[in-house]
Amino acid sequence: MDPASLAEAVGVDHKTAERWLSKGRTPRRRTALEVAALLKEDPAYLWPALVDDARQDSASRAEFVTLYPHRGAVPLNLWASLLDQAKDCVDVLVYAGLFLTDGTPDLAKRLIHKAENGVRVRVLLGDPDSEAVAARGAEEGVFGGVSARIKLSLTHLQDAIGAPGVHIHLHSTTLYSSIYRFDDVLLANTHVFGAPAAQSPVVHVQRIPGGRLFDHYMSSFDRVYSGSVPVEGSVVHRG
Repeated sequence: MDPASLAEAVGVDHKTAERWLSKGRTPRRRTALEVAALLKEDPAYLWPALVDDARQDSASRAEFVTLYPHRGAVPLNLWASLLDQAKDCVDVLVYAGLFLTDGTPDLAKRLIHKAENGVRVRVLLGDPDSEAVAARGAEEGVFGGVSARIKLSLTHLQDAIGAPGVHIHLHSTTLYSSIYRFDDVLLANTHVFGAPAAQSPVVHVQRIPGGRLFDHYMSSFDRVYSGSVPVEGSVVHRG
């Protein structure tokens, strides 16, 4: 069967079928199954990538736990519970994250305790003097409010700044999602133009081998972390 006949049989352009052969392109799953049935071959034999894609899609769906319509819908005890249960790592990427310090008055002490027990702690706050933070404040209509909230969070975390194993950094990136990672559990609070993070949805993800959601968010976290700078009192002690 030549490419033109195959293309006609499964309802695609003949150039598309030719690319399957000449460029090693993988067709959409439904088309691939039709072609395999027509040729009486195993789809995985014709296009091995299909197996990997299918497994990744399945694993990624398994990673999804639930969607909260806004941050306030996340059970209040979940944040503290996840922090208490973390044994390997705690990663936080926010601008201010003031709700965490407000809801957990002894957060600095608890982060220090975690680090003393071998947990890697990384907290990324927005640089209050950065253009990204200023833009976020203007978008929300609070202007300097975001910067002020960051400085307040830094004050709450003062005791943990510089503590062994606790890495509190500042970043100046545009924040598309706030990320809260506790071992293999991750909460991603999406950001929507003109709305505070508290009013935006939160995706709850559980890491599953072969899935891409958890790793996708953590890749973003790591990129921001790589360009961040340690606090070391640089903001806390500004006028």
